Amino acid sequence: MQIFIMRHGQAEQVAQTDQQRELTALGFIEVQAIAQFMKDSGVVFEQIFVSPFVRAQQTANTMVRIHEYSDDCTTLPFITPSGSAKELHDYLDGFCSDKQLSNILIVSHMPLVSYVVAELTNDHQSPIFQTAAIAEIDYDLEKMQGNLVQVISPSELKSA
Repeated sequence: MQIFIMRHGQAEQVAQTDQQRELTALGFIEVQAIAQFMKDSGVVFEQIFVSPFVRAQQTANTMVRIHEYSDDCTTLPFITPSGSAKELHDYLDGFCSDKQLSNILIVSHMPLVSYVVAELTNDHQSPIFQTAAIAEIDYDLEKMQGNLVQVISPSELKSA
Protein backbone atom coordinates (compact mmCIF):
# COMPACT_ATOMS: atom_id res chain seq x y z
CA MET A 1 0.00 0.00 0.00
CA GLN A 2 1.20 3.53 -0.75
CA ILE A 3 0.59 6.24 1.82
CA PHE A 4 0.94 9.80 0.56
CA ILE A 5 1.40 12.48 3.19
CA MET A 6 0.86 16.04 2.02
CA ARG A 7 1.36 19.41 3.62
CA HIS A 8 -1.25 22.02 2.72
CA GLY A 9 -0.39 24.74 0.21
CA GLN A 10 0.92 28.17 1.21
CA ALA A 11 -1.53 29.85 3.60
CA GLU A 12 -2.15 33.42 4.58
CA GLN A 13 -0.10 34.55 7.55
CA VAL A 14 -2.91 36.07 9.60
CA ALA A 15 -6.52 35.12 10.27
CA GLN A 16 -8.91 35.31 13.21
CA THR A 17 -7.57 31.93 14.37
CA ASP A 18 -4.93 29.50 13.08
CA GLN A 19 -7.72 27.09 12.12
CA GLN A 20 -9.24 29.70 9.79
CA ARG A 21 -6.12 30.53 7.76
CA GLU A 22 -6.88 30.08 4.06
CA LEU A 23 -4.69 29.21 1.11
CA THR A 24 -3.16 32.09 -0.79
CA ALA A 25 -3.35 32.32 -4.59
CA LEU A 26 0.16 30.80 -4.68
CA GLY A 27 -1.02 28.05 -2.32
CA PHE A 28 -3.74 27.01 -4.76
CA ILE A 29 -1.23 27.03 -7.63
CA GLU A 30 1.16 24.83 -5.62
CA VAL A 31 -1.57 22.31 -4.81
CA GLN A 32 -2.81 22.25 -8.40
CA ALA A 33 0.73 21.50 -9.63
CA ILE A 34 1.16 18.58 -7.22
CA ALA A 35 -2.36 17.28 -7.91
CA GLN A 36 -1.76 17.33 -11.66
CA PHE A 37 1.62 15.62 -11.22
CA MET A 38 0.03 12.87 -9.12
CA LYS A 39 -2.80 12.42 -11.62
CA ASP A 40 -0.36 12.30 -14.55
CA SER A 41 1.63 9.68 -12.60
CA GLY A 42 -1.47 7.47 -12.52
CA VAL A 43 -2.02 7.61 -8.78
CA VAL A 44 -5.66 7.07 -7.80
CA PHE A 45 -6.52 7.78 -4.19
CA GLU A 46 -8.97 5.36 -2.61
CA GLN A 47 -9.13 7.16 0.72
CA ILE A 48 -8.36 10.75 1.71
CA PHE A 49 -7.90 11.88 5.31
CA VAL A 50 -7.74 15.60 6.03
CA SER A 51 -7.22 17.98 8.93
CA PRO A 52 -10.23 20.10 9.93
CA PHE A 53 -8.24 23.34 9.42
CA VAL A 54 -9.44 25.47 6.47
CA ARG A 55 -6.12 25.45 4.56
CA ALA A 56 -5.94 21.64 4.69
CA GLN A 57 -9.59 21.31 3.65
CA GLN A 58 -8.94 23.64 0.68
CA THR A 59 -5.87 21.59 -0.26
CA ALA A 60 -7.81 18.32 -0.09
CA ASN A 61 -10.72 19.78 -2.07
CA THR A 62 -8.33 20.88 -4.82
CA MET A 63 -6.78 17.40 -4.94
CA VAL A 64 -10.29 15.88 -5.11
CA ARG A 65 -11.36 18.18 -7.95
CA ILE A 66 -8.29 17.48 -10.08
CA HIS A 67 -8.31 13.74 -9.36
CA GLU A 68 -12.09 13.50 -9.83
CA TYR A 69 -12.21 11.59 -6.54
CA SER A 70 -15.81 10.47 -6.04
CA ASP A 71 -15.97 9.81 -2.30
CA ASP A 72 -16.04 12.32 0.52
CA CYS A 73 -12.81 13.10 2.32
CA THR A 74 -12.68 11.92 5.90
CA THR A 75 -11.88 14.73 8.32
CA LEU A 76 -9.83 13.55 11.28
CA PRO A 77 -9.89 16.07 14.14
CA PHE A 78 -6.56 14.86 15.53
CA ILE A 79 -4.34 15.54 12.48
CA THR A 80 -3.71 19.20 13.24
CA PRO A 81 -0.26 20.84 13.59
CA SER A 82 -0.01 19.67 17.20
CA GLY A 83 -1.48 16.22 16.53
CA SER A 84 0.08 12.90 17.47
CA ALA A 85 1.91 10.91 14.80
CA LYS A 86 1.49 7.75 16.90
CA GLU A 87 -2.27 8.27 17.13
CA LEU A 88 -2.49 8.62 13.34
CA HIS A 89 -0.29 5.54 12.87
CA ASP A 90 -2.55 3.49 15.14
CA TYR A 91 -5.65 4.83 13.38
CA LEU A 92 -4.29 3.95 9.93
CA ASP A 93 -3.33 0.43 10.96
CA GLY A 94 -6.79 -0.15 12.41
CA PHE A 95 -8.63 1.47 9.50
CA CYS A 96 -6.69 -0.40 6.82
CA SER A 97 -6.49 -3.80 8.52
CA ASP A 98 -9.56 -5.22 6.76
CA LYS A 99 -9.39 -3.23 3.52
CA GLN A 100 -7.56 -3.77 0.27
CA LEU A 101 -6.35 -0.22 -0.39
CA SER A 102 -3.56 0.77 -2.74
CA ASN A 103 -3.27 4.54 -2.25
CA ILE A 104 -4.17 6.72 0.73
CA LEU A 105 -3.70 10.49 0.93
CA ILE A 106 -3.29 12.36 4.23
CA VAL A 107 -3.46 16.18 4.11
CA SER A 108 -2.16 17.92 7.21
CA HIS A 109 0.41 20.41 8.55
CA MET A 110 3.98 20.90 9.68
CA PRO A 111 5.32 19.65 11.98
CA LEU A 112 2.90 16.70 12.07
CA VAL A 113 3.57 15.62 8.48
CA SER A 114 7.29 15.24 9.26
CA TYR A 115 6.57 13.33 12.45
CA VAL A 116 4.16 11.02 10.63
CA VAL A 117 6.78 10.12 8.02
CA ALA A 118 9.21 9.31 10.85
CA GLU A 119 6.55 7.28 12.68
CA LEU A 120 5.60 5.23 9.59
CA THR A 121 9.07 4.48 8.21
CA ASN A 122 11.65 1.90 9.18
CA ASP A 123 14.53 4.36 9.34
CA HIS A 124 12.42 7.11 10.96
CA GLN A 125 13.27 9.76 8.37
CA SER A 126 11.73 13.12 9.20
CA PRO A 127 11.82 15.35 6.11
CA ILE A 128 11.01 19.04 6.21
CA PHE A 129 8.03 19.68 3.95
CA GLN A 130 7.75 22.73 1.73
CA THR A 131 4.18 23.94 1.28
CA ALA A 132 2.15 21.51 -0.86
CA ALA A 133 4.95 18.93 -0.78
CA ILE A 134 3.94 15.28 -0.76
CA ALA A 135 5.81 12.26 0.59
CA GLU A 136 5.24 8.72 -0.64
CA ILE A 137 5.69 5.80 1.72
CA ASP A 138 5.65 2.19 0.56
CA TYR A 139 3.83 0.79 3.58
CA ASP A 140 3.65 -2.85 4.70
CA LEU A 141 0.47 -3.36 6.73
CA GLU A 142 1.69 -6.64 8.21
CA LYS A 143 4.90 -5.08 9.53
CA MET A 144 3.12 -1.77 10.28
CA GLN A 145 6.12 0.09 8.87
CA GLY A 146 7.26 1.31 5.50
CA ASN A 147 9.98 2.97 3.48
CA LEU A 148 10.10 6.55 2.30
CA VAL A 149 10.08 6.45 -1.50
CA GLN A 150 10.21 10.14 -2.33
CA VAL A 151 9.24 13.65 -1.32
CA ILE A 152 8.08 15.93 -4.13
CA SER A 153 7.53 19.66 -3.84
CA PRO A 154 5.98 22.11 -6.31
CA SER A 155 9.33 23.90 -6.74
CA GLU A 156 10.90 20.64 -7.98
CA LEU A 157 8.17 20.27 -10.58
CA LYS A 158 8.89 23.71 -12.01
CA SER A 159 12.54 22.85 -12.55
CA ALA A 160 11.83 19.43 -14.09
